[in-house]
Amino acid sequence: MKKLFAVALILIAIICAGLYFGIGTAETAQADNDYLRIHVRANSNSQIDQDVKYKVKDEVVKYITPYVAECVDKETAMQVIGGILGEIEEVCNKALVKYGFDYGSKAEIRAEEFPTRVYGDFTLEQGVYDALIIELGTGTGDNWWCVIYPPLCFTSATTDVKYRSAIHDIIKNWIG
Repeated sequence: MKKLFAVALILIAIICAGLYFGIGTAETAQADNDYLRIHVRANSNSQIDQDVKYKVKDEVVKYITPYVAECVDKETAMQVIGGILGEIEEVCNKALVKYGFDYGSKAEIRAEEFPTRVYGDFTLEQGVYDALIIELGTGTGDNWWCVIYPPLCFTSATTDVKYRSAIHDIIKNWIG
């Protein structure tokens, strides 16, 4: 009987967590303080600048993933990323040189107005968001974007990502 009661409580916790975190449903995020975005803006819309944008993006994601993997909230993620902006620029600049480009990069965290964006079943509504903005060269080309916190794009790009389950964390905290 105790096992049945414990299982029932766990199922209720899972259902409540699913409803609270929107698990299993298409989510819509309001422009608020819960998200830290990343945008890598190409030098231009030429094919060569767009191609190098993705190569630089791969290097940046690989570099910052270990830093953001342990972040438990957006403020921590902003502090961590803010503390390594110089290193992020260095990673970008090395990648640009590696692929034969003579322009540099600029990385900063700032609040900007963004249009509605869809990431799979997840929608970020139009609004002002804090973001790590990486401009390659003039930064006037199309961008690659994702979300640093919560980590929506730091999954299959690397193999050493630590995954966290909100449901597991809730149950673990509840049990003690």
